[in-house]
Amino acid sequence: MKKLLITGASGFLGYNVCRYPQKTWEVYGTYYRHKSKINNVNFVKGNIVNVLELQGIFSEIKPDAVLHLAAASKPNYCQNNPEDSYQINVTASLNIAKLCAHLNIPCVFTSTDLVFNGLNSPYKETDSVSPISYYGEQKVKAEQGMLDIYPKTVICRMPLMFGIPSPHATSFIQFFLETFRQGKQLSLFTDEYRTPVSGLTAAKGLLLALDKAEGEILHLGGKERISRYEFGHLMADIFAFSPDLISACLQQDVAMSAPRSPDTALDSSKAFKLGYNPLSLREELEQLKDKL
Repeated sequence: MKKLLITGASGFLGYNVCRYPQKTWEVYGTYYRHKSKINNVNFVKGNIVNVLELQGIFSEIKPDAVLHLAAASKPNYCQNNPEDSYQINVTASLNIAKLCAHLNIPCVFTSTDLVFNGLNSPYKETDSVSPISYYGEQKVKAEQGMLDIYPKTVICRMPLMFGIPSPHATSFIQFFLETFRQGKQLSLFTDEYRTPVSGLTAAKGLLLALDKAEGEILHLGGKERISRYEFGHLMADIFAFSPDLISACLQQDVAMSAPRSPDTALDSSKAFKLGYNPLSLREELEQLKDKL
């Protein structure tokens, strides 16, 4: 079997990709601090920011393809720690592009819908990037730098994601559920829109991109544009919590380090034509209901 190297395998997205059954790949997953345990996944400890360690991982595994998912993905952290997050989000990504170029192997990189300012959604792959946070800026630099170094790189811009948490990383709905279960009030933005998908759907999209795309940008958003407030009400309905636990608020009501884009809904019709087919959010949440 061919070898697939997944960076950031213990993170939320990496964990979900690793859990997706593989029939065609022997999977290797990198981790820095926290090793997960998943059947048929070989975990490899290493600091991808250290170029010598990264080179060692490639030399040891000799991958036939790479999914580069590792990232400092919290915008507020990136805003407060621009140098450290740059090393993870940009420097490591460019080094991975160089190593993949040397081996001439498929490379898929996960970027974000936050490369856009949120003023002209829905966004297509051809729309100009316009980040307003350090996190968005770093992802833009990684996108452009990787494509310059290795034009065969596939850039997958990911939406807001939710689902089964790894032992070390959660999605936003874990906080929603915990708040509901404690009977506490949940304040959610009515003026922030995304096109969310589950971690499992994202995994399917990334593996599809690995199989069918080369040297291009793909949006892997869901089919529904929704606010966090609307998403909270959908969750309350499906998980049988009172909607009275949800209150509305605006982005300006919550002080945060990183500026927030109001509407980064993605137009993912290009990926849909390749076979990417997210379920409705209701269907996604119904499937997760007994697993969370």
